[in-house]
Amino acid sequence: MPLALYGHPFSSYTQKVLIALTENGTPFEFRTIGPEQPQHVAEWLRRWPLRKFPLLVDGERQVVETSVIIEYLQLAHPGPLRLLPADPMAALDVRFMDRFFDLHVINAMQLAVDGALTGDPVKRADGRAQAEDKLERAYAWLEGRLAGHTWACGEAFTLADCAAAPSLFYADWTHRIGEQYPVLRAYRARLLGRPSVVRAVDGGRPFRHLFPLGAPDRD
Repeated sequence: MPLALYGHPFSSYTQKVLIALTENGTPFEFRTIGPEQPQHVAEWLRRWPLRKFPLLVDGERQVVETSVIIEYLQLAHPGPLRLLPADPMAALDVRFMDRFFDLHVINAMQLAVDGALTGDPVKRADGRAQAEDKLERAYAWLEGRLAGHTWACGEAFTLADCAAAPSLFYADWTHRIGEQYPVLRAYRARLLGRPSVVRAVDGGRPFRHLFPLGAPDRD
């Protein structure tokens, strides 16, 4: 039985896992969660009533939380690309950067999205302001951290880059990465040129109208 991934192609966290699966050419069945696929929604909720996706199903085992899913794939379905280094200290650096992109970039961006989804102009403005403040600080830190690196933790594409791609993709839509951050802008461009990321972005392209802040006519 092939792996099954429940998620939505426009979801940043779903894209994070899709990038990892594509990088290693891991066979899987993608089960989109949406109104057109009520059977997928019902099965997803039966398996994970906390209503978070993505969810990976591997036979009798189900795995949630994106970073855990990608680590599980490396253990249970390894491919040619090792997304977490064997060296424990190097792996710790990768895990840290993975958490940085999830907690300080995509979660910061989500403040603006959540504010817009309320339909309340005051909450929309407050959410946008909070997101821009947090993202600006994250961009400034990343500019120094990424200097001299091809990818998030050096020359190898890792779990951290799987997290960075959707994080920076949507964060830049929310609060543009300024020209004062040339290293970060170049890193985002490299990510968006990676075939696995291109595939994830293209998969979400039909749903851009759902972005509550208004998807820019780029990327």
